[in-house]
Amino acid sequence: MRLPSAAALVMLVRAEGWGGLRRFQAPPGWVRVPLMRRSSGSAQPVVAAKEPFAVELQAGRTYAWCSCGHSKRQPFCDGAHKTAAPGLAPLRFTPEEDARVWLCGCKRTRTPPYCDGTHKGEAVQGAPLPPRL
Repeated sequence: MRLPSAAALVMLVRAEGWGGLRRFQAPPGWVRVPLMRRSSGSAQPVVAAKEPFAVELQAGRTYAWCSCGHSKRQPFCDGAHKTAAPGLAPLRFTPEEDARVWLCGCKRTRTPPYCDGTHKGEAVQGAPLPPRL
């Protein structure tokens, strides 16, 4: 299955005049995920990567997408949020079909866990990346 580019999604959003993507209706065949929930607290995610991650997802398998940016197993959670960003939690989702997708690496997407092109903006491109050991 071929997914539309981030640029195509941005053009669609602008054409529809949406103020946010909460009303976003996924095209047929897209994997639907719940909105990201943040636990109470003021922790903010860090930019883990300035580009998305291409991954192969398997139908029926549950994934935990890192929403804090501190995981060493990007784009998936390794539990680093428990100490580095206690106010954040991973987004758990289960695809209904096998698919190759682009998962957000900058943690600023409005369509978590999927990339929406936000990483192309100056706020992300100018942000420092966390140190990797």
